[in-house]
Amino acid sequence: MLENLPTNTLPRLLRRTTLSAIAVGVVGFVVAIFIAPPLAALGVALGVGLAIVNLRFLDRQAANVELRGEQSTKAVRRQLGGKTTGRLIVMTIVILGFVWLNAPFGIGIVSGLVLYQIVFVVNVLRVVANQGGL
Repeated sequence: MLENLPTNTLPRLLRRTTLSAIAVGVVGFVVAIFIAPPLAALGVALGVGLAIVNLRFLDRQAANVELRGEQSTKAVRRQLGGKTTGRLIVMTIVILGFVWLNAPFGIGIVSGLVLYQIVFVVNVLRVVANQGGL
């Protein structure tokens, strides 16, 4: 479904998602300041930041794969999947370490990551709906 979208849609989607995630992260930070320990609020901000950085790494990685010319789909998936999986494994280990060392901070990071994913899905759904995909 997403492959049928115009080529300029993805950069706009990523920019809109990043800006929306920052706004939601600020709101999450403020809410967490009032209802949770201050370290949880810091964790929310860090979680949203980590998600944005992860998306930027993935975007840059995908752009590099496209520059290499004709490749089989399997080779492209292997390149993208291996690096992405490695990055997610490292992030998961680090976040679990924070949860173990300081639960409010670690849960705040996880909450920030979840907030980002919700914003991303809502933005993708909105783009697909505007293009007549739903």
